[in-house]
Amino acid sequence: MASGRSTKVVGATGEYLVAAELSRRGLIATTFTGNVPDYDIVATDSEFRSVLVQVKAITGSSWQFDIRRFADVILDGQNQIVGSPRKLTRDIVCVLVGLGDYGSDRFYVLRWSDLQEMLIAHHTAYLEKHGGIRPKRFDSFHIALKEDRFAAFRDKWVVVEEALTE
Repeated sequence: MASGRSTKVVGATGEYLVAAELSRRGLIATTFTGNVPDYDIVATDSEFRSVLVQVKAITGSSWQFDIRRFADVILDGQNQIVGSPRKLTRDIVCVLVGLGDYGSDRFYVLRWSDLQEMLIAHHTAYLEKHGGIRPKRFDSFHIALKEDRFAAFRDKWVVVEEALTE
């Protein structure tokens, strides 16, 4: 099991790798190393436009989320009912990082709203498959998505450029 320290190191590594990639693309990228709740990096272009970036890094094969961060979910007895998506105050960019051996890290770049849609659809389908009740713990809101689910977003850095022009 991962320790709190190793989890922090993985997170910080992901943030610094993303900041470095953004810098290579001509942006000034400032990291906050977990000190801001909703984003990890602010990136600014030469015209002083900025984008907020949330980074999620893993060394394993799937990213872990709490579905309640993305949608209203209530318990009706042991049934989970997925309600409305949570309102976004700003549609930030999310970069999912799969840490590999040196030089083989993988980056998946998408909007937070795209991640929200994917997680809600996945969780809804999972619940439907199981009659609305999570098999092991009915009261768990944990959700995991494997890396292959994000293939369409691999190295899609254009998402950052698009966010800067909004």
